Amino acid sequence: MLKRVCISLFLLIVLTNLAWADEVPVVGSMAPAFTLLDQGGREVSLDSLRGKWLVLYFYPRNDTPGCTEEACSFRDDMAQLTRLGAQIVGVSIDSTASNAEFAEKYHLPFPLLADKDGEVAKRYGAYADWKLVRFARRYTFLIDAQGKIAKTYLKVDTSKHSAEIIADLKHFSSSSGK
Repeated sequence: MLKRVCISLFLLIVLTNLAWADEVPVVGSMAPAFTLLDQGGREVSLDSLRGKWLVLYFYPRNDTPGCTEEACSFRDDMAQLTRLGAQIVGVSIDSTASNAEFAEKYHLPFPLLADKDGEVAKRYGAYADWKLVRFARRYTFLIDAQGKIAKTYLKVDTSKHSAEIIADLKHFSSSSGK
């Protein structure tokens, strides 16, 4: 009986959270603007990232298994992503100091932005608040050079995600005649 009540409460919290979740921006729409601090304390805005492809990825927590695998895959594929005209930016609700430690520990060569209040994650539909736990959902947005969302990734397999983005960038490059 207690097990049923616990499961029911958990499902109620999850479903309530889903009902209150902000909408994910749709492909073809302008990416929601933001300005956040990176792990070095520098301001990074969406406007400052225009002119190249942007892989804007939200992740739950620094130094957890899935988040580490995803970040290290982007790091390891950085040369290929750069050749395809892409830049990588990670966003979590962790602090700037936590992002700095994570970036240093794993030698991450791209900005990790601190969205401490979750406002940017909310604009991208990537914020989860389960009352006891808050985090950014593992969502990624491929944003074109003009600031439009070209593709969304709402179910991410961290072991294959970087390769998936590389394939999509190649597809977009070939379909645009480059």
